[in-house]
Amino acid sequence: MKSNKTLCWLATSVLSFSVLGERAIAATSGDPVEVVSGGIQSVDAPAARSAALELLDRARSGSRLQARGQGYDLKVSFTVNSGGQTNYDGAWQMEDIFDPQQGLRWTARTGNAYTITEISSKGKLYSEGTEGPIPLRLQEARAALLDAIPSAARMALLDLPSAAEFTRAPVRTAMATFQGTSVTCVLYSLAQTTATAEPGRRWQELEDCVDPQSGLLIVHSQVPGRYFAYDYSNAPQLAGQMFPHRVTVIEAGRTVSQISVDSLTELRSADESLFVPTPEMLEGGRATTMSGARKMARVVGEGKPAGTPICIFGVVTAAGKLVEAHSLQPDDPNSAAAVKAAGEMNFLRPTPGVIGAPPQQQFAFVFIRFASQSR
Repeated sequence: MKSNKTLCWLATSVLSFSVLGERAIAATSGDPVEVVSGGIQSVDAPAARSAALELLDRARSGSRLQARGQGYDLKVSFTVNSGGQTNYDGAWQMEDIFDPQQGLRWTARTGNAYTITEISSKGKLYSEGTEGPIPLRLQEARAALLDAIPSAARMALLDLPSAAEFTRAPVRTAMATFQGTSVTCVLYSLAQTTATAEPGRRWQELEDCVDPQSGLLIVHSQVPGRYFAYDYSNAPQLAGQMFPHRVTVIEAGRTVSQISVDSLTELRSADESLFVPTPEMLEGGRATTMSGARKMARVVGEGKPAGTPICIFGVVTAAGKLVEAHSLQPDDPNSAAAVKAAGEMNFLRPTPGVIGAPPQQQFAFVFIRFASQSR
């Protein structure tokens, strides 16, 4: 596996490569939804680190439906209200049918504007539907429900290439309260930074807040200013484990998507015909896979970077273009310029894995800073 620290080079000479320095992004300005506001402690002792990561493992297992080896039918609806910042605002429906012997078939649609059907069976992936990248809010809904905490909190934390590097990855914890629930928040990142006395969260840190009593994930945040908030009231269960009933997606202090699990039922066996690819699927070529998030930094212009970074969020397509890009700090006066700059960059890099791997799209958080001479 390749480390997420490997950042792509830019195709245009007016943009320069930059690493996210600790001084540049040491703390946030205080998002209204941010759970952790202080009392953050670095976790250095092996036993304490193990306890923090075991808490993440426990929370992560709640969303891993397929890992239970039980067939299921999951029906979801969600409503997108991004104000036009991303594509396909409005009502969505999605369904997953999983049979451990046959594979996964999932469908999604929003009216007649967008539709997709994917089949993953016997090591092959097929897809048909509306052309173009999978919409950001659709990938987001699947990630929020089925893969919120990035793969295995121990060894594959953010694509860590080795156990040795993982032992150096910073981990911090804090006790907090979210909507009346006491939670333990684990903050972690790949950046090899030294411990600081900063009272707030760093831009490069992921944050997962877990109810230590139930082990349920309460809040997941990839970057400050963007949050998944989980509600387990009237929660469905599969194989004796609770699954969230609702997930609220919050960006820059406002709700942009409301995801509801309509039903989650045990499926002893599924109709075999559901996993047979259609002629259109067979003719359509390789289906695009959805991957996790990348974090990267860019400086626009020449000279010394000035000011705080602006975080631009979007989807990097298989062709290396950032689409549905929007700012997580829309009130910043340089926000529109940062979105424009990020949209003009080329993020193409080889797909990890063997030659002939399927095309891949993934979330991207691009931290834009403007050089002093460019203002």
